[in-house]
Amino acid sequence: MRPSPSCRGPFLVALGCITGGLAAGGEPSMRDLIRDDFAFATAQYSQLLDRVKGDPNLPRTYAQGRVVTVPPRDWTSGFFPGALWLLYDYTRDPRWRSAAEEYTARLEPIKDFTGSHDVGFILLCSFGNGLRLTGRPDYRAVLLQGARSLSTRFSPAVGAIRSWDSHEWQYPVIIDNMMNLELLMWAAREGGEPRFRQIALSHADKTLANHFRPDGSSYHLVDYDPTTGRVLKQQTVQGAADDSAWARGQAWGLYGFVMMFRESRQPAYLDQAAKIARFLMNHPHLPDDKIPYWDFDAPGIPDAPRDASAAAIMCSALVELSAYVEPELSRQCLAVAERQVRSLSSPRYRAAPGENGNFLLRHCVGKKPANEEVDQPLIHADYYFLEALLRRRAMLPPAMP
Repeated sequence: MRPSPSCRGPFLVALGCITGGLAAGGEPSMRDLIRDDFAFATAQYSQLLDRVKGDPNLPRTYAQGRVVTVPPRDWTSGFFPGALWLLYDYTRDPRWRSAAEEYTARLEPIKDFTGSHDVGFILLCSFGNGLRLTGRPDYRAVLLQGARSLSTRFSPAVGAIRSWDSHEWQYPVIIDNMMNLELLMWAAREGGEPRFRQIALSHADKTLANHFRPDGSSYHLVDYDPTTGRVLKQQTVQGAADDSAWARGQAWGLYGFVMMFRESRQPAYLDQAAKIARFLMNHPHLPDDKIPYWDFDAPGIPDAPRDASAAAIMCSALVELSAYVEPELSRQCLAVAERQVRSLSSPRYRAAPGENGNFLLRHCVGKKPANEEVDQPLIHADYYFLEALLRRRAMLPPAMP
């Protein structure tokens, strides 16, 4: 189960007392901005729930004047119930719990699905947040079975969990897969099956060894020989080029290694997370508003599309990373994350009330090389935006009476 988005800890709380809640340059305080963002989110999602009423599937995006929904096996299916749980986390309004439980229940069959590496994405955002906020034992059982299903995609010969089942590759492993390891780490701890931890550590180590370049950027995909584990190919399927830094992929890597350090306390994972963070925060192509282009090496910069989904993932990860690193890097992480929160909360990226299909964020990019979901809202952007807001709020000093 993922931890509370608050990520509380002595260092975080102390740091929050220094940096939290102060307005600068006439901007609203972070506390007021977060309050406004959640008020907006509850209004938007109330209307979104009305839009999809009667649809058995789950919202993913908005295109050509309609909300696009997907079945439970889609990799994004857990983010909508996850966002509903985060609204309940903030508001404690029973209507959000009820809605979250309804949409979470639709994903219960995923616990037995062995055809995707994204079981962790799907179940942790939904059942994981639900367990954290309600303690329901049936949610725990679903998560444990989901971990068993996910573990079947691990190959000891390769040392990693297989991502896609496409015949285009021998044994593909994508950087996104780091995000699914949290389910295994949780299940090893809560379910008494230490092999899950060993699978997760092996996958993280293999990713660390073969996905990353010396500068801290990563390939999207590494293809392995399924018999020997030898690297056959390193490429970037959803980015601008094999040697480019696809923005969402870099964000997945950052988030994944921050999470794996939290779960394992392995210093190598923290070192890698810090290296990725420095690469991203100091990149000459990161715009002043800290919302990255869809690829850091995209053709057409500065006119290339931005990706608010990559920014939201990166922001949430930076907030957590700030708790684990030395003060100077911690301050930089928080400064960039706060700039991202303010940018995503601005009219440029946050939708106008009632618009954008009632999703929260605009200007996201799905798969640019295929011209799919370009400059559209994406449900995972909304989810990580809300998570980042909750994590940042937990760092603020106690509100004055």
